[in-house]
Amino acid sequence: MVDMTDGTQLTTLTVGQVADQLDLTVRTLHHYDEIGLLTPSERSPAGYRLYTPDDLARLQHVVVYRRLGFTLEEVALVLEHPESVAQHLRRQRAAVMSRLDEMRDLVVAIDRALEREMNNQPATPEDMKELFGEGFHDGQQEAEQRWGDTDAWKQSQERTKHFTKADWVEVKAETDALHKAFTDAMDSGEPPTSEAAMDAAEMHRQHITSRFYDCSPAFHRNLADLYTSDPRYEASYDEIRPGMSRYVRDAIYANADRQEA
Repeated sequence: MVDMTDGTQLTTLTVGQVADQLDLTVRTLHHYDEIGLLTPSERSPAGYRLYTPDDLARLQHVVVYRRLGFTLEEVALVLEHPESVAQHLRRQRAAVMSRLDEMRDLVVAIDRALEREMNNQPATPEDMKELFGEGFHDGQQEAEQRWGDTDAWKQSQERTKHFTKADWVEVKAETDALHKAFTDAMDSGEPPTSEAAMDAAEMHRQHITSRFYDCSPAFHRNLADLYTSDPRYEASYDEIRPGMSRYVRDAIYANADRQEA
């Protein structure tokens, strides 16, 4: 309900009013309408979408579940089958608690990195394992076997050999931001050929170029092929979002075409 200056109240809200009240974008509301998750119940005489109080109540549930980390498909399922809410919430609570543990470990890693940075010491293998997990060393060995004779690998080794742990903490933060850019595009229903997805792919290419080696659009395509052909790379993305490896690969291809046009 929105208070009017004359003391009356509106029982319906426009898309813009709802977006302002719930801190959403009009585009998000239109997407929810398109996929049938939340369709405004009424129309104005001019044909504009109007949200009723019941629509707003449903939308508030959608917002809460999305902030808990539910996918749009899971939100739709929960709204249609309320009895499944407890099961989803238990799973989400476990996921959140796991992330809290990870964040605590990362804070400890950052604190230690700050201490080491005072002495400007290069990161140790233990530092890398702490930041990137047990599989980091194996991944590095596999990458060296695949790319060790290339100029890109040599350039990357030259740039990173003096990286401190604080440098790698920044790299990890940038990588997490890149993952979020891709998952945000996926969660919004954007295809890999969309501007949002291609922009995320370009951020990815620029990250590689600034941190490791000069990554041309053509080389970026070669790297993207690993994300669907190499089980290790594929699993690392698909653990974040099912189907993410294919999505990232296709977005990189689309962006490479855009950069070369």
